[in-house]
Amino acid sequence: MFEQLSDRLRVTMKRVRGQARLTEENISDALREVRIALLEADVALPVAKDFIKQVRQRAIGEDVAASLSPGQQLIKIVNQELVSMMGEANDALDLSQRPPAVVMMAGLQGAGKTTTVAKLAKRLMEKDGKKVMVVSADIYRPAAIDQLKTLSEAVGCQFHPSESSQSPVEIVTGALQAARNNVVDVLMVDTAGRLHVDAELMSEIQQLHKAVDPVETLFVVDSMTGQDAINSAKAFGEALPLTGVVLTKTDGDARGGAALSIRQVTGKPIKFLGIGEKLDGLEPFHPDRVASRILGMGDVLTLIEEAEDKVDATKAGQLARKLKSGKGFDLDDYREQILQMNNMGGLDSLMQKLPGIDRIPQQMMGGMGGELNKNIAIINSMTKKEKSFPAILKGSRKRRIAMGSGTQVQDVNRLLKQFTQMQKMMKKMGKKGGMAKMMRAMGGGNKMPPGMPF
Repeated sequence: MFEQLSDRLRVTMKRVRGQARLTEENISDALREVRIALLEADVALPVAKDFIKQVRQRAIGEDVAASLSPGQQLIKIVNQELVSMMGEANDALDLSQRPPAVVMMAGLQGAGKTTTVAKLAKRLMEKDGKKVMVVSADIYRPAAIDQLKTLSEAVGCQFHPSESSQSPVEIVTGALQAARNNVVDVLMVDTAGRLHVDAELMSEIQQLHKAVDPVETLFVVDSMTGQDAINSAKAFGEALPLTGVVLTKTDGDARGGAALSIRQVTGKPIKFLGIGEKLDGLEPFHPDRVASRILGMGDVLTLIEEAEDKVDATKAGQLARKLKSGKGFDLDDYREQILQMNNMGGLDSLMQKLPGIDRIPQQMMGGMGGELNKNIAIINSMTKKEKSFPAILKGSRKRRIAMGSGTQVQDVNRLLKQFTQMQKMMKKMGKKGGMAKMMRAMGGGNKMPPGMPF
């Protein structure tokens, strides 16, 4: 997300470096480029105009701090205005009312409402310790009810059964009573969508809202629809007292215009970002962290939170003991590190959150995630002995492994070379002061650590 905007802004900021002061003359071209970048990212025109106006007013005549270059000063101002445009802080769900708190999901067909219901139910159970029940009031889409039932089983929440022969209001009132009887903390209501906004859809969802009086009414929208996402959010906001927005499919949206515009245009905060199809692919929307990502400054806080949640502490401890001893790092350990990265959203997701990643050429980044997954297939085709003692891998064994993993012998050789480099790095890290020496060897962030798939 935001790749195009990040690239354009990074180039633009370079143009004002080396100046002693930010003036109308030396930032006018830069702001013109920023405006074009915002519009190309599908940011609403009024929002882009207002953003440029605010940045210009703050930047003109601003003295450059002793520790900052003009480029850095402008980045600081742009960062602050991006945060202001998207909302100052994360708007969490308000579930403080007497249980069951009802959360209703609204949106167009295909936006990902049903999957988002399951993702949010999983998050509420695991993060907040809530007892959650879900119900589908979608009596129109074939298998919608069965889909939610399957997803509820996958995340381990309660499911209230419903039939397509029932009316949506009958379904939700029955679910609300069942939630009370089962002492449920949160009841999540999945509503029917349409291919476009129409009077029938709005009338039905207004009746549902009146029947259950939800504490949170979230509009779920596909971020890749750009301006349409903003327009549909506005239409739903006029029909319902929305409390927030969930942007889905953000991993496939390179522009990010909806995320940058929706708060300003609708007045509704973005509460969550949906990422990928996995049921743990939902993260709170933090404007300050997103602004940092856009400007190539990383998102270390989210990275730490993901590591705490998704990294297996036992396996991490076992690896730490191996590193401390300076020996024993084998291909099984290498494979485990790749799997742990995949648990955190994959290498691409991790890289977007690392500070300074914008300094690494894009051609070096492309395809890295696919290469690592290919390495998993190769290691899975090895015997236990081969994983522990890769030195025994010669011609015939390599051919067998390549055939078993659907790869080429060259791929096996590349993996072994990467592993050898990684093994050396791990040994250095295990020594006293090893991590600091390794970071110095990487030249302050311009190089990738050994063992990465190039």
